[in-house]
Parts: sequence; structure tokens; C-alpha cells
Amino acid sequence: MPLYDCMLLLKPHVKMEGMMDLVARVSRHVYSRNGVLTEVKSFGKVQLGYGIRKLSGRYFQGNLMQMTMMATPNINKELQYLNKEDRLLRWLLVKHRDTKYGLDFLNEDDGELEFSKLPRGSIYNEDEDEEEEEDVDEHEDEDDENARKDGEH
Repeated sequence: MPLYDCMLLLKPHVKMEGMMDLVARVSRHVYSRNGVLTEVKSFGKVQLGYGIRKLSGRYFQGNLMQMTMMATPNINKELQYLNKEDRLLRWLLVKHRDTKYGLDFLNEDDGELEFSKLPRGSIYNEDEDEEEEEDVDEHEDEDDENARKDGEH
């Protein structure tokens, strides 16, 4: 099963109990389809870049939540009932691409071969480091002179 993020933007006046009720409703739906809810994050109240107009008014703030889940590929169609949810301003379902999990994750080489291609020396050119040190010394000398002049006046 692929990994998905479901972003929920709720109206700003919705209480924590209402948010958790909606999360529980979605998670029950995912679980009933043999899916798993792996993580829930709440980002709290966020300022929106533009107002979202609903029948109850225009909203410039919202409560943002993220639910990460492993679900069947048709979860997008199954979550369409969220369009009728009065507490929501917007919702978005994003599929993680090229995510390895299960046996695929355990069998991979963790990119060890990629690191072996890098040179063992420093990633910086040593000449550049010396030039940067000289620039810093010049600025420190100027700052010291300016401080002495300010102290004399």
C-alpha cells in the first residue's frame, strides 16, 4: 500500500474535540479498508495567504492538520465525503513517490555505494578557505579602527 499525506484545513473556530472527531472518522475509514494511520500532526492556527469563502463567511485563518497513512490507491475517491464536511475549509491528499517500505526498505543497500563515489578529501578548495579568512581579517581591522575613532570623539 502506498503512503499518503492528508492535509486538513479546518475552520478556525473548530475546537480540538471537533478536530479529533474528524481525524478519528478518517482513520476509521482508512482502517476499515485495511489501511494504517501512521502519524498525525497539528500545526495549530495558521494565517492564510488569501481568504477562503464559504457559506458561513470568508476565512483568513485555519487550523492545519496532517495525517500520514498507508492506504489503498483508491483512497482519494473514498475520501470525497470530506467535501461535504462543514468543519473543513480545504483538504488535500498527496501520495509519497518512490517511498520504500516493508521488505523493499530492508533489502536496499542504504545508498552506501553512492557515498563511496565521493572523494575522500575536503569538499572545499583550500585556496578558497584562505581567501575567506583574509576577508574576515580585513573587516575586523576596519571595525577596530571605526571603534577607536568613535571612542575618540
